[in-house]
Amino acid sequence: MVDVGKRFPIASGAFFSDVFSVMKTRRTVAFAYGFTFAFVLFTVFLAFSPSPDPSAPWFTNIFTSGTSTSGESTGSYKSQLSSFFSYFFSNSSSQQQQEDRNFTSSLPTQTNTSRSTNSGTRSPVTGKGLPFVKNSSSTLPSSKNTTSQTPSTITERSVSKNQTQTTVLRANQTANVGGVNKKPPNARNQTLSGSDSGKVQTLKSNQASISAPKPPVNQSTSFPVPSGSPGKGEKSVVEKRAGGNNTFTASLTQKQENETKQSKGSDSSPASAKQGVENLMQSLMNCDLFDGNWVRDDSYPLYKAGSCSLIDEQFNCILNGRPDKDYQKMKWKPRGCTLPRLNGAHMLDLLRGKRLVFVGDSLNRNMWESLVCILRSAARNPMNVYEANGRSYFRGEASYSFIFKDYNCTVDFFVSPFLVREWEVADNNGTKKETLRLDLVGKSADQYKDADIIIFNTGHWWTHEKTSKGKDYYQEGSHVYNELNVLEAFRKAMTTWARWVDANLNPMKSMVFFRGYSDSHFSGGQWNSGGACDNETEPIKNEKYLTPYPSKMLVLEKVLRGMKTHVTYLNITRLTDFRKDGHPSIYRKQKLTEEERRSPLLYQDCSHWCLPGVPDAWNELLYAELLVKESKMRQHQRRVQELLVHEMRQNQWRI
Repeated sequence: MVDVGKRFPIASGAFFSDVFSVMKTRRTVAFAYGFTFAFVLFTVFLAFSPSPDPSAPWFTNIFTSGTSTSGESTGSYKSQLSSFFSYFFSNSSSQQQQEDRNFTSSLPTQTNTSRSTNSGTRSPVTGKGLPFVKNSSSTLPSSKNTTSQTPSTITERSVSKNQTQTTVLRANQTANVGGVNKKPPNARNQTLSGSDSGKVQTLKSNQASISAPKPPVNQSTSFPVPSGSPGKGEKSVVEKRAGGNNTFTASLTQKQENETKQSKGSDSSPASAKQGVENLMQSLMNCDLFDGNWVRDDSYPLYKAGSCSLIDEQFNCILNGRPDKDYQKMKWKPRGCTLPRLNGAHMLDLLRGKRLVFVGDSLNRNMWESLVCILRSAARNPMNVYEANGRSYFRGEASYSFIFKDYNCTVDFFVSPFLVREWEVADNNGTKKETLRLDLVGKSADQYKDADIIIFNTGHWWTHEKTSKGKDYYQEGSHVYNELNVLEAFRKAMTTWARWVDANLNPMKSMVFFRGYSDSHFSGGQWNSGGACDNETEPIKNEKYLTPYPSKMLVLEKVLRGMKTHVTYLNITRLTDFRKDGHPSIYRKQKLTEEERRSPLLYQDCSHWCLPGVPDAWNELLYAELLVKESKMRQHQRRVQELLVHEMRQNQWRI
């Protein structure tokens, strides 16, 4: 009989004894060591060969985070550890997930002040390293949009072992191109900037975009402006300033921008200043500059009275003893716009490398001296402004030329009171008599036909006795008219001048102006018969006292309309009619003859103008016209350049 109670414990002991005996075999021990060794190798392999899955937190960043400084926040390791466990155990406690989200949301936002150094990316706020983001040296906070790649993701992968530059660009990330870290935009659009193009190109979220190369911002191309007559392949004076250094285009003038800023008060941004200048130019384009009135402006004159030694004695009223000065404080104000103040420094830049020429009578000499004084007062070194032949007296010679050495430009004056040629013929007795050739332009015409800007005038000499009577004076060919109406003679002369302009001046090079008739204010007689204006100290204020518009200027306007060459008419007749106070009158010279001292009031100049004075306003009108032409040129060039850029882009896409 078997004792069951005794056999069970014995059998149980034998079972465990058998098991332990099996485990003690050499094969089992070898297997255990092998398994352990394989586990270690596999772990090391994972550590040094991270998973290609961008969301896997397995030892991916344990070694690469060695670039961080020792002071890096321990919170980053906590975040990595949390990500590690959540990767394998998706059912982690909600409390741990909430802690991780709170930690991530508390990170400082990276700005453009952050920079990449050898010790890692620093926070602009704390100076400590920001949490590491995979494959990016420009560290960004983690977000949903950076955890996966889409087919539209732009990739530029680097095969180097230690990556220090962004290689994957995802939505809401900014690439580091050219070694400059950029702030991640808050909007859905992302910005890719490259130092090689100097342009900022916008890429929409999750959408790849390729932009054609753009020309540099400061690239300027000069194109001829369409003209009324065929061009000869040469640039106009405006166009040449639009090319190269673009002095003509550059500016409308800083002073005008400053004035615009002041008028706008606190709104003084560059954009508002630019808009103000554009508005000013637009108003000038749509404005009749010659319809207005004179207003007092204490900021005038444009140059201090007595400061310009180049003013001829005939126009230097202050030097000749005129006591009142209010006539210098008047500014011409068009009704529909504001006339820009003449900026001498800017006008010198407009004239750099140019030749400006006045052609006409002594009233154009009046305007020429005014402009020379304005420009000389604005020149960097007035000592480098001088008359070409060293002259200081500007009457009696056929021409004069002021050189502005620092600007490589000249401002010239050619005497041609009729614009057609003064002549002599022999009468029946063999004696010579003066005539006026209505069919020939002035003999100096060939000397200025290559000028960049030309201002013509005539008028006053057509009121003298010979011309007004027209008896045995006007000549065409070999024929001398016994009598010819002065208006008809004037029309013939202007037609001859117009034909010469059309045949000899290149409208793609030269800008042509014609300054209208300047009114005189003789009272009680004419210039040679006791006419006076010495008691006039204020302008005419009531328009009904103005004189009728000269019939000769109506003839001129008709001729101008029939020309092929565009001529800008400076119609200063009406605005000068107001200014009976601006003439030299008895203050026309210092040294009087004995007869003049006995009867000073009989010898007055009520035709010419004191300087500073009315001719300064004529030059402001010239300056405004140049600005308008320059602005039109800029608009034309901008349109052409836009078409050129568009064509370049189209060609790039085709390639």
